Amino acid sequence: MAQALLEVKDLVVEFVGRRGTLRALDRVSFDIAPGEILGVVGESGAGKSITGAAIIGLIDAPGRIAGGEIRLEGERIDNLSQGQLRHIRGRKIGAIFQDPLTSLNPLYTIGQQLIQTILAHRPMSEAQARDCAVALLEDTGIAAAAQRMAHYPHQFSGGMRQRVVIALALAGEPKLIVADEPTTALDVSVQAQIISLLKRVCRQHGAAVMLITHDMGVIAETCDRVAVLYAGRVAEIGPVREVIHHSAHPYTAGLMAAIPDITQDREWLHQIDGAMPRLDAIPNGCAFHPRCPKVFGRCSVERPDLLDAGATRAACWLHGAPNP
Repeated sequence: MAQALLEVKDLVVEFVGRRGTLRALDRVSFDIAPGEILGVVGESGAGKSITGAAIIGLIDAPGRIAGGEIRLEGERIDNLSQGQLRHIRGRKIGAIFQDPLTSLNPLYTIGQQLIQTILAHRPMSEAQARDCAVALLEDTGIAAAAQRMAHYPHQFSGGMRQRVVIALALAGEPKLIVADEPTTALDVSVQAQIISLLKRVCRQHGAAVMLITHDMGVIAETCDRVAVLYAGRVAEIGPVREVIHHSAHPYTAGLMAAIPDITQDREWLHQIDGAMPRLDAIPNGCAFHPRCPKVFGRCSVERPDLLDAGATRAACWLHGAPNP
């Protein structure tokens, strides 16, 4: 097992308001090895994007990291100042967001934005930075890259803009890329191209990727491992094939069962009854127990940590020792 590039241990993120403190992440732990793609999946509100924002250092007030550690190449980054974080962002951590228009400045050409990003993080002349920017656009599949350097973001299609954002994320040669729903706003054919591109640049640049999505199809096609989040905690984590085909947590099994299967003739799709709890109404014990088809007494009073469950690890008492 390669030494982890990113280590997240017992991460707690809270939001302080007039009515009290809401805990958005509750002791989330995982790691990512160099060259590995880890998928983070879950329903809306499960804590996926908050996890990515905490790693990048973009948790703003009233949010705060209230506990745990985030280590990049063995060094803590969760307790750095904003100035120190700005040095790390781009140089060591690249970011790809859902809407590329929020990552691109409409007043500057693509070339200007790429060149300035490269110069900010890598010691080279402007001419060298321009050549590097053209090469990045070519690597990410932009045709006639040298000519398109003079174009503005609005002159690119959605898929092409996302390719430019990926080029920007790679401009500083980061060790880690946090990709938050990078394919959600794109049509299916373009999604497949972006997925293929992410996999290729990960191999070529040796970067680790944290891929945040709600789409299990994207996870299955792209990732080496997957972490399933529920109500701010990791419900299950393990190799993609094992999590998909041999789910150890009832919530993961419910997600997998809800995916349409063209080989089966079913009138109704499976659904998980109920809804994920609000942050101010997390139940005692396992947060999933009010919706769980396999619930038993211990589930409602004691919250499980991640437990060994064969090839994966699951926060479920089905895999724990019996009550003493």
